[in-house]
Amino acid sequence: MASQAPVKDAPTGSGLRGFLDTYQQWISLAMRLLLAAMWLKYSVGKLGSPEQNVQSVRNFKILPESLVSTFGYAQPWLELAFGVLLILGLGTRLVALFSALLLLVYIGGIISLGARGIAISCGCGGSGGLVPPGHTRYTLDVPRDLVFMLPAAWLLWKPDSKFSLDDVLLGEPID
Repeated sequence: MASQAPVKDAPTGSGLRGFLDTYQQWISLAMRLLLAAMWLKYSVGKLGSPEQNVQSVRNFKILPESLVSTFGYAQPWLELAFGVLLILGLGTRLVALFSALLLLVYIGGIISLGARGIAISCGCGGSGGLVPPGHTRYTLDVPRDLVFMLPAAWLLWKPDSKFSLDDVLLGEPID
């Protein structure tokens, strides 16, 4: 008698492991959409005022002036592309990797602002600017970006999800 292949959404264990195995594709879809929403929110305000975003990048005082404009104009388009690709489920693992790396860059930039005593609004989700000393939100901005690392990490681990172009174009993943 031939054995049957396990049904994709059938429970494979009990407890948390069984839940994660059973609903992994749905969880990955939720993580994809959460990360996509973050990137879209980050990009939309910047796209509406690209010159302000360039100034926000300049305020960080990290990049050489020759790269400030290039990064400032490209950054919101990159964030928009990440959001759209995640919604479509196209290149999910690769976008998750680049999302995690860009979030680490943002976290490092924010930490460096505090370490160097520079008082600005980070510009996440719109335009940043100078703020009075003691009125920064760095202690909120860093944990927020660390929380957004969680869906990126999940998608690096389990990129296969419902309603994904990855599945349509590449077929079922090999386990």
